[in-house]
Amino acid sequence: MSRVKRGISVKKRHKKILKQTKGYRGARKHRIKLAKEALLKAGFFAYRDRRVKKRNFRQLWISKINAGLKDHNLRYSQFINGLKKQELNYNRKILADLAENNKEEFDKIVDKIKSKE
Repeated sequence: MSRVKRGISVKKRHKKILKQTKGYRGARKHRIKLAKEALLKAGFFAYRDRRVKKRNFRQLWISKINAGLKDHNLRYSQFINGLKKQELNYNRKILADLAENNKEEFDKIVDKIKSKE
């Protein structure tokens, strides 16, 4: 049986990993073992933080809506409850944008909810 040498395929795999870790600091961009670990960790954090980003944006939208409601002496929970009772299907992203950039439209929505209470 003939001997199989795998130097070329290993080199190719290593080059692929080192190309992906370009820009990392210290030995994590040069040494293959550390580069592999760094790449695995980076992938894990990227996956996790794509979900965390969604949470952060939701918190931001809620804060913006709450800030817009301060002028109307209305709490966020009361506002959302009023929206649900009247079956107004606005999402938080749109409401936050209205509260920040289009105050008149946001005020109309708040007045509609306040009038029904």
